[in-house]
Amino acid sequence: MVTAKNTICLWYDGTALDAATFYAQTFPDSAVGAVHRAPSDYPSGKEGDVITVEFTVMGIPCLGLNGGPGIQHNIAFSFQVATDD
Repeated sequence: MVTAKNTICLWYDGTALDAATFYAQTFPDSAVGAVHRAPSDYPSGKEGDVITVEFTVMGIPCLGLNGGPGIQHNIAFSFQVATDD
């Protein structure tokens, strides 16, 4: 078994857990791991808000970061999945 030496980090505006759950339900060998929540209120959020989510997509380690609206998703990144059909 090869251990990954890198992790894909994806920036979200509050939807990291939703995205990780979607990927885990859509692709084989995918799962949601640790969910890290804010220990207290902070300038742009509340105690208990999801800050980061560790997940895998087809065995590839990923980290979802709820970093806010500063970075928008665009076509510069996508998961490309080869299938038999």
